[in-house]
Amino acid sequence: MRLPISAKGVLIRRGRVLLLKNERGEWELPGGRLDEGETPEETVVREIREETGLLVSVISLVDAWVYRVTRSERVIVLEYSCRMKGNGAVTISREHSEHTWLRPADLRREPLPEGYRRGIRRALAGWRKPGSH
Repeated sequence: MRLPISAKGVLIRRGRVLLLKNERGEWELPGGRLDEGETPEETVVREIREETGLLVSVISLVDAWVYRVTRSERVIVLEYSCRMKGNGAVTISREHSEHTWLRPADLRREPLPEGYRRGIRRALAGWRKPGSH
C-alpha cells in the first residue's frame, strides 16, 4: 500500500499554537502534501507560506503517524517544529475558513485529531527546554 505524505508545521507564539480550520470543521496544523522533487522540510515551509503568509524555518521532526482522512483515504503525517521569521501576522488562504492561536490547555476541547495533539505536545516540550530556542 502506498500512502501520500503530508508535512505539517507546529508554530508556537507566546505559548500558543497556530491552528487552521479545514472543510471538515476540524482544526489542523498548517501544511500539506509534497510536490514532485520536494523534501518534507521544503514542503512544510512552502505550505505554511501559502496557507498563512508566514515565513518559517524548520527546527526538527517531532512526530510521524498515519491519519485516516475518510473511510478509504489515509495519509502519512510528518509534523515539524518550526520557527517563525518576522512579525507573525497571519493571512489565511481560501483552503481554510479561520485560524486561531490556541493555548495547549485548550487543545483537548477542540475537534483536532489526536496525532496533532501528540506532535504539539512534543514540540512544546522542546520549546520549554532551556536554551532550545
